[in-house]
Amino acid sequence: MRILQFSIAFTLVLAFLTGLVMAMLYSTKVAIAVPILTFGLTFALQRYIACFFAYFDILISGIYRPGDRIRVGEIKGDVRWVGLIHTTLAEVGEDEKLGGELTGRIMHLPNLVVLDQAVLNYSKDYSVRQKRIASDYMFDEARIPVSRDSNVKKATELLEDILRSEDEVYLQQVREVFRDGYPEFLEEAVSGPRVLIHVEPNCIWIKGKFVAPVRQRNQFKSRIMAQFLRQVKSSTEVRLPSAAPFPAS
Repeated sequence: MRILQFSIAFTLVLAFLTGLVMAMLYSTKVAIAVPILTFGLTFALQRYIACFFAYFDILISGIYRPGDRIRVGEIKGDVRWVGLIHTTLAEVGEDEKLGGELTGRIMHLPNLVVLDQAVLNYSKDYSVRQKRIASDYMFDEARIPVSRDSNVKKATELLEDILRSEDEVYLQQVREVFRDGYPEFLEEAVSGPRVLIHVEPNCIWIKGKFVAPVRQRNQFKSRIMAQFLRQVKSSTEVRLPSAAPFPAS
């Protein structure tokens, strides 16, 4: 399909240029008017031309492809189609809006945005020991507030136990994908600290880091937090703040 698109576009451009050359050969007035017309068309169509060449940049550089989940500026979505002018995305909500889930809306993103904006690809292949490996796993964290008079050591141990039991399935899958070595973020997930502490005036945040598939991380995070809340419900050592704090930055 991409080859057909390119062939049609190339044929149209070639036919247009051939027509201009023939007209210039047989008419002096046309020869004078053509440069002016060409300048006007180039100025009017510059964004479409930029989109056209950005299409080949996307393909050659492998910035993204259908099936990838990407973010460009404030736009986040799953790539459905990469066309000559636009990329079609299925919109994905942010954390405060449907938390990483599909909204059901379709967006058409001009290809030229990849030329002047950073593209975050959640599904990008990784290079490990000169090999490119496809992976849809990412590092995320579950943030849970506890009161300042809670037993922080017990709270962190509880969250670590939950992460160790719940995340082992995904870590095993990752080990199968990356048999010859881990990317840096997975190396940290396997060997680094899994729970961090952040102190604020009204509460203490315990932040548990985990590895999960891009499209399942939201559900996985909910399972972790629900299990933590169930286990501390009857605890006298770990308590939640009396008032809900603002999310930690």
